[in-house]
Amino acid sequence: MYSNHFLLHWLMGYEAKRKRTLAIAPEGPLKHFLSKPLPPPQTPLEDIELLSVDFETTGLDAVNDKLLSVGFVEMTHQQIALNHCYHKIINTEQALTPENVIIHQITDDQKAQGAPLKEVIDDLLYALTGKIMVVHFARIERQFLRQACLEVYGVAPPLAIIDTLVLAKRKLDKRDVAYDPSELRLGAVRQAHQLPEYYAHNALNDAVATAELLLAQLSTMSEQVRLKELLL
Repeated sequence: MYSNHFLLHWLMGYEAKRKRTLAIAPEGPLKHFLSKPLPPPQTPLEDIELLSVDFETTGLDAVNDKLLSVGFVEMTHQQIALNHCYHKIINTEQALTPENVIIHQITDDQKAQGAPLKEVIDDLLYALTGKIMVVHFARIERQFLRQACLEVYGVAPPLAIIDTLVLAKRKLDKRDVAYDPSELRLGAVRQAHQLPEYYAHNALNDAVATAELLLAQLSTMSEQVRLKELLL
C-alpha cells in the first residue's frame, strides 16, 4: 500500500493533469470525462462506482498496433451489473494476422462490420465518467486508451486505475519467495482465488472475469477497503 504522503502527491499530480487537460479538451465525451474529479482517497470502495474494462488489440505496441475490441461492465456497491455491460469490435484499418485471429477469434469480416474507433472511445469515456477503471495489467489499457484519445481528440487524458495484477503481485511479494511471472496471468490469479475457468481473449468476458477477480481479492482484505489502498 502507498504511504499517505506518496498518495497525496499522486492525487495532486493527477488533479493538476486533469485540470490542464480539461482546459484544452474538445467539447464532447473527453471533456465530459475530465469534468469529474477523483473521489477523496478516504472514500470506501463500496461507495465508488467502478468500470471493469478490457481491450483486445492487434499487438502490444500502442503506437503501431490498434484496438480491436472493447468490453466493459459496471460495478456498483461491489456488485457486478451485468445489465450494464458493453462489447464492440472496432473497424480498424490494420489487417489482421493469422495469429490475431487464432487468439481473439475475430475475423477480417467481423472487423469490417465493426464500429468506428471514435464511436467506441466515445462510449467508453461516457461510461467511465465519474468511475474508477478496473483492469488486469494496466499497461495495455492505459497506453492504448491514451493513444486512442490522441487519435480521436488530439489529447491524452490522465487515468486513475485499479489493477488486479498489481494487487495479486503485492500478495505474492509478501511471501518473499520466488514465483513464476505466469502466476500473475488473469486465469492463474482467478484459479488461485478458486474462481471458475472462463473463455479468455474476448474483451467482455475478460472484463467480467477481472471484475469477479477484484471482488475475490477484496474479500481477503479488511472489512472496509478505501480507494487509497487500491489506486495504481
